[in-house]
Amino acid sequence: MKFVFNRIIPLTPLPCGRGWGWIASSWGFFLLLPLLFSCVDEKQYDDTPEGNFEALWRIIDEHYCFFDEKERAYGLDWNEVYQRYKPQFNAEMTEAQEFEVLANMLSELRDGHVNLYSTFDVARNWSWHEDFPQNFSNILHRQYMGTDYKIGGSLRYRILDDNIGYVYCGSFSYEIGAGVLDDMLAYLAPCNAIIIDVRDNGGGLITAAEQLASRFINEETLVGYMQHKTGKGHNDFSELKEQRLKPGKGVRWQKRVAVITNRSVFSAANEFVKYMRCAPNVIVVGDRTGGGAGLPFSSELPGGWAVRFSACPMYDRNKQTTEFGMDPDYKVDMTDEDTARGVDTIIEKARKELK
Repeated sequence: MKFVFNRIIPLTPLPCGRGWGWIASSWGFFLLLPLLFSCVDEKQYDDTPEGNFEALWRIIDEHYCFFDEKERAYGLDWNEVYQRYKPQFNAEMTEAQEFEVLANMLSELRDGHVNLYSTFDVARNWSWHEDFPQNFSNILHRQYMGTDYKIGGSLRYRILDDNIGYVYCGSFSYEIGAGVLDDMLAYLAPCNAIIIDVRDNGGGLITAAEQLASRFINEETLVGYMQHKTGKGHNDFSELKEQRLKPGKGVRWQKRVAVITNRSVFSAANEFVKYMRCAPNVIVVGDRTGGGAGLPFSSELPGGWAVRFSACPMYDRNKQTTEFGMDPDYKVDMTDEDTARGVDTIIEKARKELK
């Protein structure tokens, strides 16, 4: 069976928003079209456990974008991974066994944008947030939001008792309409400052992150860079392409802003924090973000299972990778004592700094 890399597969988001599905950056998508639709791999693999292993290892080897970063971070050697996993495949394996070993191999990448999809399971790696403090409480969140908050698309917002606006954005899975943003910012206009809470936002559409961030700048702003693969080698990349954010049309916010974060801020939400760090009058409070700085693309194994992987790396405006997340300006963890008293430590730190 011939494996053809340019077969792009739409994918739905993972549970709890832990993934982008099929998305593309408004800056980089058209630059990527020649790569995506001209790359046909003539290598043939059988629909066997060994064939699926060889196909999967090679897809990642030729098209994954973070090998150097992962080698520097924890010593990843993809050739060593091949040698270690190859003996584990044989013709007698069940589908479940085959899936498990392939999933284990992909977990070596420690990448939340790498998944293997079958009819009975989805392989995923969530170590980017599971191994860290949650720094978010649904119970406290409901206390701060109350019941009389406003709803605009994916945004929930209200005015706190110290005249600071509080906006919760738990997902970028949907576009944020210009009217929604105009109404929200008009409602919050009397406030002295705004808190934008993106904790537990696992991503979604880059365009949605752009739409929200564009209301906090007044001129076109360099917010980062991206690349795309130009060949099969681990270091075959294009030159860095600028990511520039244009001011949104409509109401724009001119006062202070605190963006609050935790380790579950991933993918497009990670990009949002990156953009906001380039805006004036913005501070970031909370925990380091979860990362996820690779634009994901998808292909298919001989047996029909879909694989998603990071294909195009993105960087901040200082040309530094954000794959492993970004540190806040004020590092704050929620304390057990505050939680017991019904106080969200991170929100209160943001309120203090905004005053």
